[in-house]
Amino acid sequence: MRTIIAMTIGLGITLTFGSCSKEFLEQSNPNSVNVDNNFQTENDIALGVNGVYQALRSGNCIGEGASTWTDDRSDDVNTTDNQSNNGEPFQFTAFALVPSNTYLQSHWTALYLPIARANMVLSKIDNITFANDATKNQYKAEVKFIRALMYYNLVQEFGGVPLITERLTGLDQITQKTFRESKENVYAQIVADLKDAIGSQLPNVQGADNKGRVSLQAANALLGQVYLKMATDLSGDKTANLNNAKTYLLACYNMRGFGKLSEIPFADVFDVTKKSTNKEIIWQIAYKQGDANYSSRIAANNQARGETINSLFASTGAGGTLTADLQKEFEVGDLRTDYSIKFANHASVQAYFITKFRDASAGATNLGYGGNDWIVLRYADIILNLAEVHMLLNDEATAIQYLDMVRERAQRPLYAAMKATPAYAAQYPTLKLAILHERRIELAFEHHRWHDLTRFFTKEELVTYFRAKSQADYNNSPLTNITTKDIYFPIPLNEYKLNPEKMPQNPGYEQ
Repeated sequence: MRTIIAMTIGLGITLTFGSCSKEFLEQSNPNSVNVDNNFQTENDIALGVNGVYQALRSGNCIGEGASTWTDDRSDDVNTTDNQSNNGEPFQFTAFALVPSNTYLQSHWTALYLPIARANMVLSKIDNITFANDATKNQYKAEVKFIRALMYYNLVQEFGGVPLITERLTGLDQITQKTFRESKENVYAQIVADLKDAIGSQLPNVQGADNKGRVSLQAANALLGQVYLKMATDLSGDKTANLNNAKTYLLACYNMRGFGKLSEIPFADVFDVTKKSTNKEIIWQIAYKQGDANYSSRIAANNQARGETINSLFASTGAGGTLTADLQKEFEVGDLRTDYSIKFANHASVQAYFITKFRDASAGATNLGYGGNDWIVLRYADIILNLAEVHMLLNDEATAIQYLDMVRERAQRPLYAAMKATPAYAAQYPTLKLAILHERRIELAFEHHRWHDLTRFFTKEELVTYFRAKSQADYNNSPLTNITTKDIYFPIPLNEYKLNPEKMPQNPGYEQ
């Protein structure tokens, strides 16, 4: 069992990040060269930093394939097959998750892998002579941002977790670190890392050649989101956290390279030919079109049989499916509706499928080797965060202004007009629910929904929200299964077994 935690939160003794000739995307799997021998030059550190980025692309982490613990867990997407290989993914969507779930263990391990790689880089970087100290400081900022992002995902999904900020080199050190820190301490480390990144020499915006690397825009955006979550997740000064959220979200917003959001067509955000120049995108995980190893599969995987809108890949399945609950929430006449979903007419499908991510170009080939980058942060998200912050600060007038920026781009009536509409007012009787609705439609399938739900609602409210839905619109995942325990995932069984006293299980998952 000790080897599990070594790989999970320490990444042990040995590490490599590929040869010097590798591009930013193309980093070798780290497990062959001794660390002390491998980190000797500035270029070695550069490769190490690239290796931290490389770990993000995994579907077990936060890459494009990370739907199981995000959209599937929410009310947007349903894994309907509860048999054979889909039995364990079905546990996430059916609120039947058990600590022994192997997908859960893979997710936990994948979130700690970038942390371990970041810690490795930080343990070596100050021993290396750089031609320019600004480069060294930028590398430190980049890996601290990624470490903070991983811990942000961990604390949202599991609560308190082991907090590792150093390279672990032996079993004694690993044993000492095998305990769950409080949520407060995890958030404090996230804030510290992001403030270090903001105080560094990161560029405000990365140029087209460096898209996928962290910028000051991204660091401010993430820190604002962290403070917003802290305002609802911690028992401290809620108003102070909200004001901090507003400060950093505004700092990001004021760095935008455009005037009004409506200047950027919604479809352009997902256009693979514009992914390096689109000013709405703040930070993305890079994929490489046409490359069997580093390309995106999301367009091909979402393609339904008989359809060609997403990819040249000829699908034989139903593609990326969604719940009827979400399909009914898309507004008629909303341009995002027609771009995001489409009805597949093939006799074997006869259902809506996801069309938001497309690459039907020759460069992607009929094998579906797409060039879609995975967008983690973009301005519509930040604008709606600002609407949420102002709503929570009881400044509804300003909140509505931000909400309307997104609705205007979607060519929908503004909030005041919609609120006067009986159907809209009945479905979204509060500004809070209107903002949540807008986030659901604007950011559909972008892996935000589950985290949004656990931020907008207390655990009791979340249970009420799901149980009020129609089971007929939610496929075969029983809505009545949800209880207050489900706001968190269980601690994976292997991690719990390492130290049951110091790695206690989350309430409701004890076996």
